[in-house]
Amino acid sequence: MDTVKLLSLLRTCISSKSLVKGKLIHQKIITLGFQNNIALCKNLIGFYSSCHLHHSADCVFKTIDHPLDISLWNGLMAAYTKNLMFVEALELFDKLWKYPYLNPNSFTYPSLLKACGGLGSVGYGKMIHTHLIKVGFLYDVFVASSLVSMYAKCNMFEQASRMFDEMPERDVACWNTVISCYYQDGKAEKSLELFGKMRDTGFEPNLVTLTIIISSCARLMDLERGREIHRELVKNRFVLDGFLGSALVDMYGKCGCIEMAREVFEQIPRKGVVTWNTMIAGYSSIGNSQSCIEFFKRMNMEGIEPSLTTLSSILVACSRSAQLQYGKFIHGYMIRNMIETDIFVNNSLIDLYFKCGNVHSAENIFKQMPKTDVVSWNVMISGYVSVGKYFDALGIYENMIKAGVNPDAVTFTSVLAACSQLAALEKGKEIHNSIIENKLERNEVVMGTLLDTYAKCGAVDEAFRIFSELPERDLVSWTTMITAYGSHGQALDALKLFGKMQQSSAKPDAVAFLAVLSACSHGGLVDEGCYYFKQMTSEHSIKPQLEHYSCLIDLLGRAGRLHEAYEILQSTPETREDVELLSTLFSACRLHRCLELGEKIAELLIEKDPDDSSTYIILSNMYASAKKWNKLRKVRLKMKELGLRKNPGCSWIEVDQRIQPFFVEDNSHPQSKIMYDCLSSLNSYMEKDVMMAALESSID
Repeated sequence: MDTVKLLSLLRTCISSKSLVKGKLIHQKIITLGFQNNIALCKNLIGFYSSCHLHHSADCVFKTIDHPLDISLWNGLMAAYTKNLMFVEALELFDKLWKYPYLNPNSFTYPSLLKACGGLGSVGYGKMIHTHLIKVGFLYDVFVASSLVSMYAKCNMFEQASRMFDEMPERDVACWNTVISCYYQDGKAEKSLELFGKMRDTGFEPNLVTLTIIISSCARLMDLERGREIHRELVKNRFVLDGFLGSALVDMYGKCGCIEMAREVFEQIPRKGVVTWNTMIAGYSSIGNSQSCIEFFKRMNMEGIEPSLTTLSSILVACSRSAQLQYGKFIHGYMIRNMIETDIFVNNSLIDLYFKCGNVHSAENIFKQMPKTDVVSWNVMISGYVSVGKYFDALGIYENMIKAGVNPDAVTFTSVLAACSQLAALEKGKEIHNSIIENKLERNEVVMGTLLDTYAKCGAVDEAFRIFSELPERDLVSWTTMITAYGSHGQALDALKLFGKMQQSSAKPDAVAFLAVLSACSHGGLVDEGCYYFKQMTSEHSIKPQLEHYSCLIDLLGRAGRLHEAYEILQSTPETREDVELLSTLFSACRLHRCLELGEKIAELLIEKDPDDSSTYIILSNMYASAKKWNKLRKVRLKMKELGLRKNPGCSWIEVDQRIQPFFVEDNSHPQSKIMYDCLSSLNSYMEKDVMMAALESSID
């Protein structure tokens, strides 16, 4: 049997990947003494590499007595890089230097550069670049294109672009590489610009080019350009593969054309898991959990195994739509199939359970997962804040610090929100120190939240110091500081700051005017409040919301202008029917003992919400003040009939950086007996003081 026949049989084995027949032919080659035949050895290396038997391929190469043909080296090196064996490829190239009469050629360097790119070994790649300049191989388009690709894979996009510009001749592969460089570097607009130049120079884009360009359109939300390219694809009868099809689905999904995304999805002949994930992600982005579940079921029916990305996307959709039942279905699927979850899936589950108010389930997920990543702690802290469990949010933050996990900007933003709600000033100061330690004092979001915390805790001077040091003052920071002044009796300072805000680049919005009106209300600045309310509507064309009316009603109510406030309240259907506004004016009627108007408003409130005990309590207090004992008795009897009672009040105190909540008649604290004894003692002293004052008054 001659070498030609053996070569033909061996190539058949390569195409069919018939391992048994290939090994028999290899045996025959050795028997016939052809083990040093270059052509046969090259094909044997290719055969074993195609069957992923890399050790056997290496053995074939090593058994050659004199491997003095560069194509042998090139074949093995190409096989290594094709199978991601980049270290082996570089080691083989190093061995090549032992044969001084054997020169690498234009087929050697592309594999070598691919190995450098795969390992991110830019130093080695630069050495090869210098060598290529010396030997003059950069004029070879294939070698130069591989060099561009190497720099791109090492994230040296500027160097790759410069290399591309210096190329005397280009091919589609190098255009694709540099277009991809700009896309990966966040310069999608530049990718599209280069795509235009590529076509202008006469190069026809291939599937790789079009996939990158469609992805660039998706990133830029450029629906029109994306549609134009899609129309060209249809016109040229391009068959959508998984990558290009997925890119189109992603582009339409991100641009809000979910039905078009689905239409493209259905046209893709062979859908891999990436394509399914892209379609599910499109529905997830708009919170359509039902469609996500439908596609998930279709995936299973078509034998496509969902990935962790699939599950995470569906859970995000369930979270956005607060669909607990669908979320539990996915969670159950993971448990039944013993799927080992990652941090993204676990965090998505925690977020889902918090969004749906199932705190216990969120806590259980967190207990079972690794706690080394700051993101998981952040999800727990923000989750507790979102459901109003501020003490738990501070507790989990403490646990995070004890676990040695460094907080980030998101951590501080969430935990400061808890401090704001609890008015926990000392805790806020402690977190402020941590922000400085973590060098986040230049982070606008963190410092804005810190400003809000100090403002809500009543530390106005500290809040203003933070405000003054902000790197940039946006509308939110101006509004927060105005609110701080207004809420703590510094109404004139609030109005002065609002004047400065109007002189700055920040244009006041409805929230800013609400802060100003609230400041006027707290400071009793009736005329100023009316002026700014008018300025808001006439000069800034801002339609007043219920909150603005609430401030105005409160302002007029505090000033005793009750009938004027009532006329404003009756001026629009929205204000006329709002319980909060009626309650605000009702409280003002009690303050100024305007029983007639108070009774009228009480009737409206009871008609709208007969089960609200506060209306009956305020009305009974008004009757008691006016000594209308019969009417008072009727109100109390009505409350008794309806089974209404006043909800117990809750308060809290911060001692030694710990926050202790307590209710009326609360005995839960371990030192409650001592506390009540102390209160009793204080009460007796207060009673003695009252008696002494009364006695002194009678003597005078």
